[in-house]
Amino acid sequence: MSDELIERALQDIGQGKMVLIFDSDDRERETDMTVASQFVTPASIREMRKNAGGLICTTAHHDICQKLDLPFLADVLECNHDRHPVLQNLAPNDIPYDTKSAFSITINHRRTFTGITDNDRALTVSEFAKLAKDSYSLSAEDARSAFGKSFRAPGHIHLLNSTPQLLSKRKGHTELATAMMVMAGVTPSATICEMMGEDGNALNKEKAKRYADRFDLCFLEGKEIIEFWKKGGNGK
Repeated sequence: MSDELIERALQDIGQGKMVLIFDSDDRERETDMTVASQFVTPASIREMRKNAGGLICTTAHHDICQKLDLPFLADVLECNHDRHPVLQNLAPNDIPYDTKSAFSITINHRRTFTGITDNDRALTVSEFAKLAKDSYSLSAEDARSAFGKSFRAPGHIHLLNSTPQLLSKRKGHTELATAMMVMAGVTPSATICEMMGEDGNALNKEKAKRYADRFDLCFLEGKEIIEFWKKGGNGK
């Protein structure tokens, strides 16, 4: 049944539909609304903002990170310890659910105004997805030049860097969502947002499942995605 569910989710992703991804009971224990970045619209951002309520982020496959020279934010901060010693005190060395954060830089498209509106964030995400796709056929120099011409930092879209060899070591939402994009055959960048509850915590798994049922969305657990990925991404 789980293979059939994954296959349905991959079809939904290819059609621009949301899927819900729960990482695991022994990690964040969070469910993320997930959509292929290339299909993001202002309505997508609005749905995430109103019905999920967490931080809207956009993932990038490791190949894209390399081509665009996207740094991990923690590394950027570490490089500035001498100039700003307080940054050393803020080192993220005690993350309770992982060893390293996936956060990269934040960006706005240069055609945005403040960058925070649904229209602005959708523009930033969709244009980033276009560049991500194009980066595979561009030289690193040309890709990075195009990145700088089209985007500025800081901004309102948080980029998340996927680790090399997806799901071989880190198995967070960044890797799970990006792996789903790879298997769906779309540009390997997902836009994700944690679903929040009314009690001040993340929406619990059972309530997230009920939300999925109510809106006819696929609800996937990280272990199902990992198992399908290990079988070659086709369930066989």
